[in-house]
Amino acid sequence: MPSAATAPALKQPLAAAHHAVSVKALCAFGAKAGDLDFRFVPAPSAQEGMAGHSLVQSRRGATYEREVSLSAICAGLLVRGRADGCDIEHRRVEEIKTFRGRFDAIRENHRALHWAQAKCYGWMLCERDSLEEITVALVYLDLANGEETLLEERWPRDALRAHFEQLCVTFTAWAERQDDRHLALRQELEALSFPHATFRPGQRELAQGVYRAAAAGRCLIAQAPTGIGKTVATTWPLLRGWAAHKTHKVFFLTAKTPGRAVALEALGLAGRDSASLRVLELTAREKACEHPGKSCDGESCPLARGFYDRLPDARREAMATRELGRSQLRSIAQAHAVCPYFLAQEMARWSDVIVADYNYYFDSSAFLFALTRDEEWRVAVLVDEAHNLLERARAMYTAALAAQPFDEALRIAPAGIKPRLVAVRREWRLLQSQQASGYAALDAIPDGLLQPLQEAVSAIAEHFAVTPKDAHGPLQRFFFDMLYFLRMADAFGAHSVFEVTSTDDGGEDALTIRNLVPAPFLKPRFAASMSTVCFSGTLAPFPFYRDMLGLPDDTLELDVASPFQTHQLSVQVTPRISTRFQHRAGSLDALTDLIGSQFSRRPGNYLAFFSSFDYLEAAHTTFAQRWPGIPTWSQSRRMAEADREAFVARFQVGGQGVGFAVLGGAFGEGVDLPGDRLIGAFIASLGLPQHNAMNEVMRERMETLFSGDGYNYTYLYPGLRKVVQAAGRVIRTESDSGVVYLMDDRFDRPEVRRLLPSWWQVGRYSLAT
Repeated sequence: MPSAATAPALKQPLAAAHHAVSVKALCAFGAKAGDLDFRFVPAPSAQEGMAGHSLVQSRRGATYEREVSLSAICAGLLVRGRADGCDIEHRRVEEIKTFRGRFDAIRENHRALHWAQAKCYGWMLCERDSLEEITVALVYLDLANGEETLLEERWPRDALRAHFEQLCVTFTAWAERQDDRHLALRQELEALSFPHATFRPGQRELAQGVYRAAAAGRCLIAQAPTGIGKTVATTWPLLRGWAAHKTHKVFFLTAKTPGRAVALEALGLAGRDSASLRVLELTAREKACEHPGKSCDGESCPLARGFYDRLPDARREAMATRELGRSQLRSIAQAHAVCPYFLAQEMARWSDVIVADYNYYFDSSAFLFALTRDEEWRVAVLVDEAHNLLERARAMYTAALAAQPFDEALRIAPAGIKPRLVAVRREWRLLQSQQASGYAALDAIPDGLLQPLQEAVSAIAEHFAVTPKDAHGPLQRFFFDMLYFLRMADAFGAHSVFEVTSTDDGGEDALTIRNLVPAPFLKPRFAASMSTVCFSGTLAPFPFYRDMLGLPDDTLELDVASPFQTHQLSVQVTPRISTRFQHRAGSLDALTDLIGSQFSRRPGNYLAFFSSFDYLEAAHTTFAQRWPGIPTWSQSRRMAEADREAFVARFQVGGQGVGFAVLGGAFGEGVDLPGDRLIGAFIASLGLPQHNAMNEVMRERMETLFSGDGYNYTYLYPGLRKVVQAAGRVIRTESDSGVVYLMDDRFDRPEVRRLLPSWWQVGRYSLAT
């Protein structure tokens, strides 16, 4: 029998609970030790785990109780959990775990954590039923063969109490320090003043809208123009209302890395009077990793070796740091020889505002969403530049199997797995043979494909479990592709389409579950938040984004008026120029002459936007021939970061020239060129997505789902968003002035004009002028 733990029993009587924590969280905080280990193990799915638990429980006797809810109070801490099973008559409690492969592959630190959880339940049962001792058992079920491996120990009541109390004392000491900080935080934020002497035009309206949405527990979709200070206007009211709204966390989510920097700067400004506010930046693993190419385990990475032994000291230092940006986390992690990425993951539990990419909350396996549900946090979510969420979410819930990765996996697959993959290839080729063209879209995924995929996944999972060293490279990558494909197949519905792509021109053959409407996947994310605010300078029409994203029916709407005046921007439509594909070659002379004429009248810096690189290159060549004296520079395909920076740097104060760029590309949004760094833009396209088989499938689906609005939802709304964003590069401050040419006759149509910003006064430009 093991010796009793050395922790002394608490002498004071158990008081009323001031904090509540789950057994799982308590043990994760105080009982984890040793290495960080994220080597791939084919873990059972949630459904397989539940089925495994039920199987073990069904094998027990009549006196066995399943899923027993237990709780205990210690040191002011209410600990709650659910034991997998117990048999009071035989004084026995069980913690059940499911696995695949070799039992000895279960890491020691994982097993130690399992023991800690089981012993907590053992103490709770001793306390509940006045038992003097109990058998604590770990039951490991191998899902491959249904065999159980049983580990059990007989523990006396006092030893279990000492173990439990030590965990509680450790956690409570930490929780009390957090209580003191949270009390100070609430007091500081209640007195928080606006960080500027006055509100900019429109800024107060947006701040009030965000505050009222949080107070009402509702979502808000807000369109607010560039230049009013949207980041401060959205973060400050949530900080100011922290206590009133009983907020636990604020998540500020961005689509791109530069957005995180802007958010951190704004939060530093908005919360500058709060010494207790802790702001955390989450960075992607590949960017935070100090040892690229090494797996996350103690055998490979020195920062994973002994990670949990050094984590408490690193965590304490991080808790003393107000802003935990990427550089600050890296510095702390280096000082304590821990992984900065996983230190950041740990600090998400103990930070107030978290700045991260969209995927941390909206992805299918989103870290922050999972924590929010597990910890039952009241969170307010800010979605910056929310027009980007639609395409990002579509990508999150799209799964593809590509031919090249499949061929690589098949080439190196062990002999026992090859037949399973060959069966997948056979069904794949059968689907291709039934295509009338290189692209086919189906409303269902053939069962003939799903069965061999499932069999291949099971075979590879069992192989990796038995031979963990093989769990890397092309076979593992394609295994993950198949897993996600099957996961999306389980959720397949009218929101997605199954596509078979077969090419003879060097392109990629693929099977794709393509998401068209992410709303069904995002709705639970909105429901889990206290309030979500989706805001952008271009987020109209609201019904389009509400439908596509799945925002609640009671979502509030706010369209903040522009602070800019009509006289600041001359907007001209060219009714005699068509940029339709069949008219492009014939209109290049007129189009480029318009650009040259405007430059001659008012020399300065201009941007000219085109719908594709082919169109851009043709226009650039024509312009250089017809207007050789005007400096130009051009966006190129697959432009490197340094080249993008050089492109923007050409727009100097007092400079002159025309930059040629692709509409919807890197220079169509997120580029700030105030004053005379940019005085005009030419937009040679409505930005409509290409008319092709894929988009026509989407249009047909949108017609069905959204009452005949298929064309607008597929083509017009997404296209004009890019146009308005590109035009928005010209006027950045209230002292700017400039011109925008909308170069296509379709801009003159009433249904298009209605979708342009209301403060624009649009005129018609005569080419004879």
